[in-house]
Amino acid sequence: MDKLKLEMKNIEVEFPGVKALDGVDFSLTSGTIHALVGANGAGKSTLMKVLAGANGHYTGDVYIGGEPVETRSPKLSKNLGIEIVYQEVDTALIPHLSVAENVMFNSMVNHMGKKQLVNWGAIKKSAQAVLDRLNVDVDINALARELTLHKKQMVLIARCVAERCRFLILDEPTAPLSNTETQDLFRVVRDLAKEGIGIVFISHRLNELYEICEHITIMKDGKLVDSMPLTKELEVNTIVEYMLGRKYDGIYTKKDCEIGAPLLEVENLTEKEGRVKNIDFYVRKGEIVGVAGLVGAGKTELCKTLFGCYSHTGRMKLNGKEVRLGNPQQAVKSGFALVPEERRKEGVLVTDPVYANISIAAMKKYTNKVSIINRKKEKIEACQMIKDLGIKTPSENQTVALLSGGNQQKVVVGKWLNSEADVYIYDEPTKGIDVGAKQDMYELIEKLAAEGKGAIYATCEFQEVLSICDRIYVMYDGKIVKEFAYGEVSEKELLYYSTGGKSIDATNEKEETA
Repeated sequence: MDKLKLEMKNIEVEFPGVKALDGVDFSLTSGTIHALVGANGAGKSTLMKVLAGANGHYTGDVYIGGEPVETRSPKLSKNLGIEIVYQEVDTALIPHLSVAENVMFNSMVNHMGKKQLVNWGAIKKSAQAVLDRLNVDVDINALARELTLHKKQMVLIARCVAERCRFLILDEPTAPLSNTETQDLFRVVRDLAKEGIGIVFISHRLNELYEICEHITIMKDGKLVDSMPLTKELEVNTIVEYMLGRKYDGIYTKKDCEIGAPLLEVENLTEKEGRVKNIDFYVRKGEIVGVAGLVGAGKTELCKTLFGCYSHTGRMKLNGKEVRLGNPQQAVKSGFALVPEERRKEGVLVTDPVYANISIAAMKKYTNKVSIINRKKEKIEACQMIKDLGIKTPSENQTVALLSGGNQQKVVVGKWLNSEADVYIYDEPTKGIDVGAKQDMYELIEKLAAEGKGAIYATCEFQEVLSICDRIYVMYDGKIVKEFAYGEVSEKELLYYSTGGKSIDATNEKEETA
């Protein structure tokens, strides 16, 4: 099979107040898997949106097979065989339609008869054929909203394949996945590459790139840093240094912080649907408490139950006084803050400006008795928060959707800092952000702890809880199964208890993380 080359030359993109891409070159060969990395705000997604037709105002040139092409709209890009699967898979699916309808969504018109009636049999047959080709087991009659994130992702990849794509862009595809799901994704990606599809693989999980990618391109501040074969000789720390433009040793050293009296005490907390069961734990002032577990362990459900999102039984005390949280509004009034896993879906108002997002959890500070907003004060304090948190934005008026993932996460945190909460609940706070932004997040959490705040840090990234948490609770099947103090447990032991205490060894560790 002849190799087909896609080339981007001297690509530039400007938004109001910021040059997002500055003379970037990029190339992708069919049948290869190419990693694209960079810190948040480096321009990775902006560059790929140029290819996908979402940033049609670019300057520069795009070639396929040496011939100049235009990618000024999604339709033009699709006609060229360029497809993209964004990180926010929920926004790309039609939740109330079936798997078959979602897979064949872009080609439904091809299955209409003379009277413009949909040929449902042909649609289901075609969708099943694509899923079989990918060796993906998903019920074509199931509704999209009923699927796991992993299966939703597979449906979107199947949709791209159904469109006869030649080049496929995957934006942070493994961020929400377990180890087993990641391996399943890798299998599909490798199979597509063998069929001659060129694949761009964007990820902040640098270690996994060695397993799946042959080439790597590194970006920083909207510019190309370097592009090279990805071999074991190219160390992760070297890639990180290229991304950050500075030395990086890969180690985060936890700062000592004075831990005080009990702040939050939870007894027999049980979510009424059974997703969280008989939870007993406590958080002291100045303490960072980790909740470790694999995907599906109940971490997110625990965070949302604590924040009043789900009906529950049990008792909670804050500063020694019992609190009843029937909804998030009561939780906020009581002094709780939640930084959710799905920040774009639940943590920010993506179509609103940065200043409005920062002020939204503390509107009483900016309104008078007749509910008129003091916009000047709102913007002044938002600008100070932007400065304090190092949020990269041209101004406080910038729409949040145009910020990078790491800066969106900082906006979420800034919103709750403005509310002056007592207990901060972080659900996968570093999901989809780069190593530099992770360091910023750790330092911010520790700064709050130093002020006497309590933090709950829920994650499936075990190395993170080992680095930053004073104590660690391990969750499995909606329950807390073990508790450890800082320095008392290894990553392998966390894995052991998070899989229900099954025996593991070097040969079957990946299988046990299902």
